[in-house]
Amino acid sequence: MEYLSTRGNSERVTAAEAISRGLARDGGLYVPDVLPTVSAEELREMCSMPYRKRVERIMRPFLPEFTEEEIEALCSAAYGDNFDDAAIAPVHFTDGRTGYLELWHGPTSAFKDMALQMLPRLLVSSLKKCGEKRGVCILVATSGDTGKAALEGFADVEGTKILVFYPNGGVSDVQRLQMVTQQGANVGVCAVEGNFDDAQTGVKRIFSDAAFAAEIDKRGWFLSSANSINWGRLLPQIAYYFSAYCEFVNSGRIKMGDALDFCVPTGNFGNILAGWIAKRMGLPVGKLICASNANNVLTDFIHTGVYDKRRTFHVTDSPSMDILVSSNLERLLYFMTGDSAKVAGWMAALGSEGHYDVGEELRERIGGDFAAGYCGDAETEGEIARIWREYGYLIDTHTAVASRVLAATRAAGEQSGACCVVSTASAYKFCSAVLAALGEKTDAPGVELIGRLEAVTGVKAPEQLASLAGREVRFDGCTRPEGMPGVVGAFLG
Repeated sequence: MEYLSTRGNSERVTAAEAISRGLARDGGLYVPDVLPTVSAEELREMCSMPYRKRVERIMRPFLPEFTEEEIEALCSAAYGDNFDDAAIAPVHFTDGRTGYLELWHGPTSAFKDMALQMLPRLLVSSLKKCGEKRGVCILVATSGDTGKAALEGFADVEGTKILVFYPNGGVSDVQRLQMVTQQGANVGVCAVEGNFDDAQTGVKRIFSDAAFAAEIDKRGWFLSSANSINWGRLLPQIAYYFSAYCEFVNSGRIKMGDALDFCVPTGNFGNILAGWIAKRMGLPVGKLICASNANNVLTDFIHTGVYDKRRTFHVTDSPSMDILVSSNLERLLYFMTGDSAKVAGWMAALGSEGHYDVGEELRERIGGDFAAGYCGDAETEGEIARIWREYGYLIDTHTAVASRVLAATRAAGEQSGACCVVSTASAYKFCSAVLAALGEKTDAPGVELIGRLEAVTGVKAPEQLASLAGREVRFDGCTRPEGMPGVVGAFLG
């Protein structure tokens, strides 16, 4: 297996090279030249495996230059006692056809841990295989959860530095404190005036600046990414769709071979794309329901085939989905068309004109795999209250978006079978919105509200969040987007 760019097929690289670089030299995203398959028998065998063994099975064919022993060591290190549930990614069932895939039992209480406990280890191994002698600086743009998960994963990893940019005022109090109090000699955090798309665009521009790359090369550094533009971030996410299917089978709610739908809260399109790749590999997935908040650019795209970022940007109670440029959609377009020239044209149009149209034929093909819906903050809060009232189950704002979209899809008669809601964060990362949804007062900073939510619900907060109060703020810088290269340069010294 080799990897190539979504915007050009001329250069083929190894898995280690794709993971080391993060972004292809032409600005495209790396994709494998073939997707491996998982047979029904192999899937049946996975049902009796622990989570880390399931990950080993899924990752192995994508990493041909890694030995089985290396992959086993990576998975054992990534998914161990750093998670507070031995199942790593358990499914919580609320009724006979609905389960919530809990991806927030890792060290930062968000689904990004599922990939970012793996990526630093995978990246360091890849760099060694490539014979790289320079240090790697990880640049991250975050809408909330990626930043802390990446900081936690890369903190004090030898030969690396990591710098995270987040939108000023665009993350929750808890998310911000998790980042700005991060320990580690090799970490940095800076706010950006603007929204997540401004931060993400700024990072992409730095990656594509040849003069900047040459300058830091002289200092012994090169850039890579921990965002889901890096294939090494996306790859581990494929595994938890297989794992969730196994848990539905093991629970008796579906039989082996039955189709299982997934409803996924979606911003940058990486999480749901991992589910689509799992389907292409042979997992019996029915529909992938793309759930958006008020920033419903993906809902409109799936319904119309037109991607148009020229719209009002909404700051919502589900900030990790406050995104208008969904980077990983580029990979889906390439997988479905195999035409890098078309993909490059669409991405160029998005950059210059703010929109593109993939046409009716491709829109229909996308609609064969995906459904889509969205809801606003009021509906999100209503769903948190409903799930708590009816099931005694506490969910965060992002999970609530997906749960609400699933409920609406079922009410419309468009979904009736088994469905897995992908639960992406602990409710304690968004205490203010969750407490408001439950009819409680929110007249205190986010960290102080953790204890209040515990008292109201009797649900224990993750220790890593409960201990945030009183931690020293290390990073209080803020820059305009055009100042981001200077921040990176100063960080690297």
